[in-house]
Amino acid sequence: MDLDRLAELIAELREPPYRVGQVWRWLARGASSWEQMTDLPLALRRELAERLPLSTLSLVAEARAADGTEKALFHTHEGKPVEAVLMRYRDGRRSLCLSSQSGCPLTCTFCQTGRMRFGRNLTSWEILDQALHFRRREQPTHAVFMGMGEPLLNLDAVLTACERLPELGISHRHTAISTVGWLPGIERLAREGPPVRLALSLHAPNDALRSELMPINDRYPLAEVLATCRDWWRRRKRQVFIEYLMLAGVNDRYEQALELTKLLRPREAFCVNLIPYNPTDAPYQGSSRRAIEAFRRTLEQHGLRATVRVTRGRDIAAACGQLAARTTASGETSAPQPSPVSDGGSSGSRPSARARAQIPAIAAAVARGERRGA
Repeated sequence: MDLDRLAELIAELREPPYRVGQVWRWLARGASSWEQMTDLPLALRRELAERLPLSTLSLVAEARAADGTEKALFHTHEGKPVEAVLMRYRDGRRSLCLSSQSGCPLTCTFCQTGRMRFGRNLTSWEILDQALHFRRREQPTHAVFMGMGEPLLNLDAVLTACERLPELGISHRHTAISTVGWLPGIERLAREGPPVRLALSLHAPNDALRSELMPINDRYPLAEVLATCRDWWRRRKRQVFIEYLMLAGVNDRYEQALELTKLLRPREAFCVNLIPYNPTDAPYQGSSRRAIEAFRRTLEQHGLRATVRVTRGRDIAAACGQLAARTTASGETSAPQPSPVSDGGSSGSRPSARARAQIPAIAAAVARGERRGA
């Protein structure tokens, strides 16, 4: 729901401004129609139903996994794809994975979204409408900004959405923002905004490998990123979650685990979350359970707290970007389009030197709101 547009309509209809708050409270409690908002005058409900949709997003496709995970693909008003996921856990947690952008300009080689053409930053209302879609079904308890896009390139909208999530039942301490290491955004998060948690997508214990996997590392290398994360930890007094995608034969060896233990200091500042790879079209295979457990054990033997993420939704292409890559509005299969900084090579290939050099400038323009995708 675009509450700014709603406020304009309320003023145009000469209704009191508090009507906006009434509508929002109904939406936050899971209302799915104007008819349910019984403390609004009937005539107003009918007028709003004709002139303003309940959501800024239109639902295109849905999928449900055997483990209860649900994934939704939406389109913005101009047809840009957006994905969101509801993950259900046996302990009662209901966690939302939210997107902050349509597509992503950063071209991480293992990520399906990184292979898509970047669309644009989402508005705070488009972010919240992903959450409201699932709120109409049940009460969510957690939210992670780990869907499409780099949240810190759209930080104003993300923080605005975070401010409202508690009204849906998701507290700030149960909200996490994941980043590839966009330093200006981490620095800002250390100083302002609600007390949400920070997650760093690391995925490699050294600069050489990380730059192969994540071209943004050329702009913000590990030493700078981790120093900024330590500052966030000191200011916010919360551990930084380290996301580490387990790729067979790439980053899962014993000596790489040892590198990681030397990198992540002080120990109390970090918690490592090892992530089994949800296969995409990229040329990687996930590490075996045995390899993941050996890696975790090595980290813990050297004093690092480490967990293994429970895999959800593998049978419905729940990794970010997969449903959008395979589904069009008519339900047809479609291949992902190359990113605007791609060199047109094979899936998962390393971008050319020229394309890699463009990434920091493109990302900075996106963060300033100066660049939109195709």
